[in-house]
Amino acid sequence: MPQPASPLVSTGWLAAHLDAPDIRIVDASWYLPQMQRDAKAEYAAAHIPGAVFFDIDEICDLESPYPHMLPSPEKFSARMRKLGLGDGNRIIVYDGHGMMSAARVWWELRVFGHKDVAILDGGLPKWLAEGRPLEDLPPMPRERHFTARFDHHLVRDKEQIRENLATGR
Repeated sequence: MPQPASPLVSTGWLAAHLDAPDIRIVDASWYLPQMQRDAKAEYAAAHIPGAVFFDIDEICDLESPYPHMLPSPEKFSARMRKLGLGDGNRIIVYDGHGMMSAARVWWELRVFGHKDVAILDGGLPKWLAEGRPLEDLPPMPRERHFTARFDHHLVRDKEQIRENLATGR
């Protein structure tokens, strides 16, 4: 199957590849408190067929005083494995807002070394507007090996940012 060159895939492309054995779909919906939406409940009510739910509030460093900080590679790998996401999968990420939290999950997957990941252009709103299929079935993913390889080039700490600002690089 030819791989899309862009970090985005169209709804048409995903619809045509829903049954492909190497495609995995991830609902990465997350909402700001003032939006008064429940991402987990919305996922349970309706999601793109075969999608698993990536819980941004749980797949993070729960010991950090800051929200949604990257988890350890071990935790990330374990959670991806349980979601049935692993090596050799093309992962397509979407969210219920259109393209908000999906970008965060796309980046996290790339930070942990998974390069074959794309965002659904327009997310769930576009999918719905086009009348594409949904389901409310709970997923039954088969665990899959996920090799977490932390890419230090995609994460910077405060001192590295200060150095970048001071040197202009």
